[in-house]
Amino acid sequence: MSIFLMVVGLVLFVGLVVVHEWGHFIMARRNGVEVEEFGIFFPPRLYKRKTKAGWQFSVGLLPLGGFVKLKGEHDTDTAKGSFGASSISAKSKIMAAGVVMNLLTAYVLLVVLALIGMPHIVDNQFTIASDTHYVKRATYDVRADQVEKQSPAAQAGIKTDDTLLAIGKAGQMKAIVRADRLPELTRQYAGQTVQLSYKHGETSLEKSITLRSTAEIDAARKAGHNEGYLGLSVYETQNGLTVARSTWSAPVVAGGVIGQFTALTFQGLGKAVVGLAGTIAGAVTGNTTARQTAQTEASSQVSGPVGIFFVFKYGAQLGYTFILMIVAIISLTLAIMNILPIPALDGGRLWITLITRAFKRPLSPEREEKINAAGFVFLMALIVLITFVDVKRFF
Repeated sequence: MSIFLMVVGLVLFVGLVVVHEWGHFIMARRNGVEVEEFGIFFPPRLYKRKTKAGWQFSVGLLPLGGFVKLKGEHDTDTAKGSFGASSISAKSKIMAAGVVMNLLTAYVLLVVLALIGMPHIVDNQFTIASDTHYVKRATYDVRADQVEKQSPAAQAGIKTDDTLLAIGKAGQMKAIVRADRLPELTRQYAGQTVQLSYKHGETSLEKSITLRSTAEIDAARKAGHNEGYLGLSVYETQNGLTVARSTWSAPVVAGGVIGQFTALTFQGLGKAVVGLAGTIAGAVTGNTTARQTAQTEASSQVSGPVGIFFVFKYGAQLGYTFILMIVAIISLTLAIMNILPIPALDGGRLWITLITRAFKRPLSPEREEKINAAGFVFLMALIVLITFVDVKRFF
């Protein structure tokens, strides 16, 4: 079943490319611009066929997107039926159509998910509280990370990756359900002898321990040591997903999730840009630590074809709603990236056209080709770099 869902996810991902290019295709034909080729993925071509309508359909080898080749794509072309001869309004509609289709696809998928059960993949994911029915909720394991030497945790025999279950007086133990609750619980029992229940592998254990007192913690802090009552740091692992269903508010929830993830996408892009700048600065100045830190920050915010494959591979284990959620988020991300003023992408071409028209100085075909070619080379180099990072991350 997992393999089937992974394949479905990858097919839907290809479908996002088709939907995007179909938007350009339909809008071009509606505005009298002739389509020469509709391509899924980039050349070299693995398959091509000329249709009865006169345009060519092709499938390329490189799974990096798709394209619609129009007659006379330069802004200065004047032949009948060419893109260049179209009005600025028609050009804007054609270039924005792919973005609109991806945005609509994301919205429709999210409405459907809100109705059947939407997975929550970020904290505080947007909902309408009065119309939210939880199908299931994720559970969390609180696990030991670093254990301080000679601490109460060390004396209890806790090792890294052990799962903490409960703490308290015998018969009144309180479950440790989230990592942020542990400091509160240990502070409550400061200096007292309590029972600590935890799991080492598959073995459940319960030990009697005496927590550090408030006086000991204060003294340690004055001495410059950051010690805890139990004496360990923890991390969380999530089991399953929280899934919520809506009824009348499904369209509103879909819109709210789009707004939330759009903001998160721009935050991620900002961190990636800052990380890239830090990487370059670290390389120029020879600061290896700064370069590696910035590189990690930048690479954690992006993923390429290899990363997407593994997202679907592991996501398939969480069910079809998670796969649909990822497809919706990817569709939204494609819409956002393609509206940005990046040369060679729809947004870059649209903004260049609008700016040159505003100043009444259209670019020459040679300059237009150089700008788009430079943008394309940059994007290809970025994809190669991201693929390299993904390979190191997943293999």
